[in-house]
Amino acid sequence: MSLSRLHACGLGVILAGPALAQTPVTFRGETITIQIGYGPGGGYDTYGRTLARHYGRFIPGNPAVIPKNMPGAGSLRVANHVYNLTARDGIEIAIFAASTAMEPIMGNDQAKFDVTRFGWIGSMNQDVSFCGVWQSPGVPTSITEVLKKDSNELIFGSSGPAAISHQHPLVLKNILGANIRVIAGYDGQKEVNLAMQRGEVHGACGLFVSSIKAQWLPDIQAGRLKLFLQMGPKTTQELGPVVDVFDFAKTAEDKQVLELHFKQTILGRPLAASPNLPKERLAVLRQAFLHTLWVPACAGTNDCGTAVHLIPSGSSIAYRPIAALALSITRCG
Repeated sequence: MSLSRLHACGLGVILAGPALAQTPVTFRGETITIQIGYGPGGGYDTYGRTLARHYGRFIPGNPAVIPKNMPGAGSLRVANHVYNLTARDGIEIAIFAASTAMEPIMGNDQAKFDVTRFGWIGSMNQDVSFCGVWQSPGVPTSITEVLKKDSNELIFGSSGPAAISHQHPLVLKNILGANIRVIAGYDGQKEVNLAMQRGEVHGACGLFVSSIKAQWLPDIQAGRLKLFLQMGPKTTQELGPVVDVFDFAKTAEDKQVLELHFKQTILGRPLAASPNLPKERLAVLRQAFLHTLWVPACAGTNDCGTAVHLIPSGSSIAYRPIAALALSITRCG
């Protein structure tokens, strides 16, 4: 897999097709389904349903746009489903984790897709990810504490191995030596939150700033949930001082591994259609996606009828992390 192929196949495409007024493509009378890779109530669900409320107004023919939840395997299920649709099937768009896009590149044989061939549409935001711990007696509350040899075990909940809620704590365990265990099988972050409150797990990773603002802020402000680590291609002090995972890399090799896993978070929540969707239709959906997110009532605000912060991505810059990682892994493999 070469970097040039990644760009040629659409992963690094600049999302700018022909102007809507110049294309004869119409979706009149059709239904477009946005398949959300996680269960109801989480960040992916919030963003997917927000898009569904507005998207159809900007697509020629004003088709109905219906959001549905298809949780499973950390959103790997929905990625496999949408990728393998044929041109004869109805139009479905998947919203899934950036980490899921990396699964075939990382050697997961359950990922039944070629990441270079997806009909990439864009991403609704770029974000920084956090790990948080529910405050309970005897539970470690800092990364420094959990790195100690005599630390109590810290248990995290996740939706499945392809999710960053699963991968991020395992990186902390396997690279930094943190005393961590992960329990998988929850539908999404909402279910993990309930599991924390029940005492089944101690914490969660993969908490995006946007999701924290929409769902977790009362728990943080009340002292029930403590953010103890942030990771990503950038840092933020928006939620107070929280240490950065890269500060704990002991060697240059450790840092490279951390970058491999954590820099992909800049993709936020990517959306993609099947590679079998005709290119002229895909181009229209890409353009309509950007128009939807840049309408004055939505762009850069916490509006659109829900608590989301939209930072739409419509250029190759958003996909360079996956392209670079794919090329690096190919060369090393």
